[in-house]
Amino acid sequence: MTAIGMMKLLCHTTRNENRCAKRFFGTLLTQTSQKRVFSPFWVVLPDPTKSAVFGLTQPFCTAEKSQTAPKSKAQFGSVGRRIPYRILHVINQDGESLGHMHRAEALQLMDQHNLKLVLLRENEDPPVYRLMTGQQIHEEQLRRAEKKKASPKPEVVQKELSLSSAIAKNDLETKTKQIAQWIEKKYHVKVTIRQAKYSNTDMFLLFDQILETVSEKATYLSKPKVTREGVSTCILRHMSEKELKAYQKDKQKNITEEKNTSEDLKSNDLHQ
Repeated sequence: MTAIGMMKLLCHTTRNENRCAKRFFGTLLTQTSQKRVFSPFWVVLPDPTKSAVFGLTQPFCTAEKSQTAPKSKAQFGSVGRRIPYRILHVINQDGESLGHMHRAEALQLMDQHNLKLVLLRENEDPPVYRLMTGQQIHEEQLRRAEKKKASPKPEVVQKELSLSSAIAKNDLETKTKQIAQWIEKKYHVKVTIRQAKYSNTDMFLLFDQILETVSEKATYLSKPKVTREGVSTCILRHMSEKELKAYQKDKQKNITEEKNTSEDLKSNDLHQ
């Protein structure tokens, strides 16, 4: 009887363990599946400050395309053991050249003399590294900081131009030519538009028309915004070489797409 009782108890315990295991893994799988549910799509609403006009292409602009800060140059200091080059030109702590050597040999010298390796000139073949003490690195950093602080920064010339939203076509062309001349000289151009009393012209549309005219050279430094009632401003600047290449690529892409669309329409007309 005792043996039968023990068998029943063992079976009962096994069933309870199976139920617990199923309950645990069932909850785990449910939580995992819930984590994998994708969030609903967000609907992007158009900018209410801009007017959409059929047939007017959106001007190329890089003013707010990137929110991240540009990459700054690496600070002068020890590179540790992270050296991507196999052969180095090494200079010792006294400024004397030790010639070309394998990076393993340079690291061995660094460890033997308790020094630090600093990259001096990366563009040379092979790159130039120097063995320096911590005090030497600190003094060089201070010297470079003082030099950078003392060097005058080139000032960018900013021109200003004002016009009315009721401006005539000929006058707008004259103003735009003046803007193009200033942009060619790498000046910043602040454009101010005042809403005329009986004019219904959209000032933001007028800004885009001006930019479209000088789009081969200029982009927004700061996009159009309302500064006070009836007055809006923007600042234009010359595009960099990288931006000019991106503009040309974007323009070529649009031309290709328009050409393909036109060919598709012609093909559809022939079939009909």
